[in-house]
Amino acid sequence: IEKNEFFILMGPTGAGKTVLLEAMAGLIRVHSGRMTIGGKNVTKVPPEKRGISIVYQDYALFPHLTVLENITYGLHFHKLPKKESKQRQNRLVEELNISHLLQRLPTNLSGGENQRVALARALMVNPKVLLLDEPLSALDPGFREDIRIGLKRLHKSTDVTFLMVTHDFAEALSLADRAAIMNEGKIEQMGYMKDCLLYTSDAADE
Repeated sequence: IEKNEFFILMGPTGAGKTVLLEAMAGLIRVHSGRMTIGGKNVTKVPPEKRGISIVYQDYALFPHLTVLENITYGLHFHKLPKKESKQRQNRLVEELNISHLLQRLPTNLSGGENQRVALARALMVNPKVLLLDEPLSALDPGFREDIRIGLKRLHKSTDVTFLMVTHDFAEALSLADRAAIMNEGKIEQMGYMKDCLLYTSDAADE
């Protein structure tokens, strides 16, 4: 996966997609093989030092913390210059349109609002890689489109590499530079989504 690429991983339930993400994030122990980020082997590096953030479909926000406290929580473990962190916070809050939610608790937010907060929290620590585990699957169609547009905008405005798991082919077409199909723990196929769009268009013409 190239730096700043939006890469999507698809495949049937049980294929190993989430396990792969959690292994990359350091949440699951790897028994063989290795993972590198920017040429650095991070296989045995602690999760908080890998430069990886992960966002789940159920948001995993702290219910007792406000939106602002959730967003800035990671700064306890990733020390950033105060000016830089404040600028990043303001930019994320603006881009994700959550300025009016900062003092509210997650339990008082909609699914789409919680997902935007989860994205802000993940990006607040300036990760090299953002892992997204079916971030849109639990949302209503209206919220889903809103978050999809937000994801595309966030990707273009940062130098973060996005790796997203989804079952939705339309999401892959609209978001991904490249995608791969995983089945029974193995990558079966990989390619550029623009080639898929050409194929789909040709098939429609026929």
